[in-house]
Amino acid sequence: MARPSRRGRGAITIEDVARAAGVSAMTVSRVINRGKNVRESTRAAVLEAVERLNYSPNTAARSLAAGEATHIGLLYANPSASYLSQFLIGGLHAARSAGVHLVIESCESEDADEQAEVTRRFATSDVEGVILPPPLSESEPIMAELDSLGIPVVTVAMGKPREDSLNVRIDDRAAAFEMTRYLLDLGHRDIGFIKGHPNHIASHDRHRGFCDALTEAGIDPESAPAEQGYFSYRSGLTAGERLLARARLPTAIFASNDDMAAATMSVAHRRGMSVPGDLSIVGFDDTALATSVWPELTTVKQPIAAMAEAALELLIADLRVHRAGSTRKFAERVLSHALIVRESAGPPGRKARARRSGGG
Repeated sequence: MARPSRRGRGAITIEDVARAAGVSAMTVSRVINRGKNVRESTRAAVLEAVERLNYSPNTAARSLAAGEATHIGLLYANPSASYLSQFLIGGLHAARSAGVHLVIESCESEDADEQAEVTRRFATSDVEGVILPPPLSESEPIMAELDSLGIPVVTVAMGKPREDSLNVRIDDRAAAFEMTRYLLDLGHRDIGFIKGHPNHIASHDRHRGFCDALTEAGIDPESAPAEQGYFSYRSGLTAGERLLARARLPTAIFASNDDMAAATMSVAHRRGMSVPGDLSIVGFDDTALATSVWPELTTVKQPIAAMAEAALELLIADLRVHRAGSTRKFAERVLSHALIVRESAGPPGRKARARRSGGG
């Protein structure tokens, strides 16, 4: 029996509907599956395109089961439980909307052989593509193993992706610059910084953005106190203790993620310091932890769940291109970040100014 023409009803794809409605395929999936967070105007445009093109979601689902990717791997190891939970929620929601199944594996080891062994499990699970959130997005052993298995990958928050890869990120350097500029505009000149994991490109980009803003303000970045953290709450406690044990205390501290910022806030409270009266503290990510501490945390909003959704969308599009016989090409999506102002930062207080001048 001859296959239906591409102009026939059975050949209409979700991408056709997306193009007709001027939205992404993932948005079409959300509308079809009655997902939330879709504007009414967008929903109406998608439904109009569905009706006009005679698009049948059921037909599309059968096509997906017959030839599209049905199993996508997600390999994770993140010291921030808040980051990880948001990422998994976004990935699971996107998978449900797209009609695919996530095969989730964890890999806490930094040993190359163990990382490769965990990665090989995907080959026995019929996984057709893998999503790598940080920090595993920068693991050479995992990338090498996926290459040898012929499994395409999309990395997340990879500052310098490979030329043949897929990547989703925000502009970490610009985001850190904006946050530092905000503290400077509040009047802070003695700003401490807690670095992220030294093996993560995003950590270096955030520190560069911090230094860029200080330089623009005429402050030598070398004079700014900085401590090493590892994106975990415990490392934030250690770094916060060190910054607040200095003879010359900072009036503000910028931590490279919310976990370390929350830990620093705990250290400040334990020392009897008022936040933000004595010390301003800001973070990065805008995880659930940011609104669980007191005072609520001023932070950079990184759209973590949306990054997971974009990663899955990129990967599915890549697999379809490959099945059509086309050559895979580098693709990257840079999502928007935002400065979220809450209560943990304010101008340097009177006691903070007194400390800077050497007073009691």
